[in-house]
Amino acid sequence: MCTSRLCQAARVRFWMSGCIRACFRVSKLQSRAGIRGRGDYSSFTGENVIEESEISPRQNQLLAGLPLTIQASFFPHLKLEFLPFGKVLCESGQVLRQAYFPIDSIVALLNVTQGGSSTEISMVGNEGLVGASVLLGGERAITTVLVQNEGHAYSLSALRLRTEFNSDSEMRNHLLRYIQARFINMAQLAVCNRRHSVQQQLCRWLLSSLDRLHGNQLIVTQELIASLLGVRRPGVTEAASKLQELGVIEYKRGHLTVLDRSKLEKLSCECYAIVRTETDRIAAF
Repeated sequence: MCTSRLCQAARVRFWMSGCIRACFRVSKLQSRAGIRGRGDYSSFTGENVIEESEISPRQNQLLAGLPLTIQASFFPHLKLEFLPFGKVLCESGQVLRQAYFPIDSIVALLNVTQGGSSTEISMVGNEGLVGASVLLGGERAITTVLVQNEGHAYSLSALRLRTEFNSDSEMRNHLLRYIQARFINMAQLAVCNRRHSVQQQLCRWLLSSLDRLHGNQLIVTQELIASLLGVRRPGVTEAASKLQELGVIEYKRGHLTVLDRSKLEKLSCECYAIVRTETDRIAAF
């Protein structure tokens, strides 16, 4: 392994040690709340989401948008998996061997710095695909992929996905539109992380998470939110306290409930609305 990859691996391990501690604290909160993990899919939402027997590939919006003829030939290659909270699906620099279509899980794509700090550059839920870079000729992951919200996803080998992408023009155009939406998302997040306050970023993050979940509750620590946003924990604490004073959220010992979504949208920066509008526009094609 070359020196640069050794350094990258060391950075990821350093970051993961802190992230694992944050994930462990969330797991303890889940245990206190009576959440057992696999089989009880309320780890972030506080309510049952989807029973395994009720899950279908069409519950992923990207898969549901494929023409029926493509669905009939493509769906048999998909494998349903349970993604536990905190699992690292792929580290930056590793060869991409699997792609994932989330159903009731959320996956975070993160960049890790030399110092071990991190920033979430994209969030993927039931609207999309994890591993889209294999469609653009990339064989290695450029981000660390972490399960932010446990739940189900359909997996597929990266080779099979690339083969289907290259052989069918309708599927190719469909997935390229999704990739365009992802580019818009990441470009807007770059502006958001640089120009907007921690409170505005927190509002955007909460709205984006709720869009991919069933319900208005999350079990998440301020430490983990700070790690995902790439900001200091005191900033998240201050922002969450202000939102609680305004009656927007209720936060107690890692249990966060959104009480007023409309006010949360008003307090968020324009980034959430821009990304949501553009994503919906592209998905409508």
